[in-house]
Amino acid sequence: MKPHASVPWAPYPPMTDAARTAAAQAFLEEIRSRRTCRDFTDDPVPRAAIEAAIRAAGTAPSGANHQPWHFAVVTSPDLKHRIRLAAEEEERAFYAGKAGGEWLEALAPLGTDEDKAYLERAPALIVVFGQRKGGLTPGEMRQNYYIHESVGIATGLLLAALHAARLATLTHTPNPMAFLNEICARPRHEKPLMIVVVGHPAPDVTIPTHALIKKPLDEISSWL
Repeated sequence: MKPHASVPWAPYPPMTDAARTAAAQAFLEEIRSRRTCRDFTDDPVPRAAIEAAIRAAGTAPSGANHQPWHFAVVTSPDLKHRIRLAAEEEERAFYAGKAGGEWLEALAPLGTDEDKAYLERAPALIVVFGQRKGGLTPGEMRQNYYIHESVGIATGLLLAALHAARLATLTHTPNPMAFLNEICARPRHEKPLMIVVVGHPAPDVTIPTHALIKKPLDEISSWL
């Protein structure tokens, strides 16, 4: 390994194998209660909770440690309205046939359609951008690497942190999403990848039974 600046690894506290397994199982039980919510109240959420969740997302590993992500938190009613209008325009084309029959058939058990009222009703939208150019130092415009992989890991941590705060979430990906650069005042070298809707679930919200089906361990893993 080439010489480089470093600090000592902060050791984990001693733990038995049984304790490790119990800790992993406890996290499994915690995270498996996370659900996608499609109906929110307009009750506000604490800014500090969202900021802490974004800071958790910011601990994700990334290519060359460039941290090629930006999380634009939208709470303005006007901006949320604009996002809803633009997203629904894309969604109408999607459900009118742009998606293709196979994709629409796959979505049918979830009961989704072009109505995205939650984009306006939920108190906060977090628009996730991947940065094609950037770097570790503010103002840098260096090439970033493994952008989608890095931002995907960070967004997973974001969802887990918001769930820990008992905030409901939904991931929405209108296509194309270029309108989000203008609305969120982000530069062209940033690519919008996802909208994370954040808020409190409506009292009568339901979960499609189809969404409760999870593949078993032997289908999602193998030991070689």
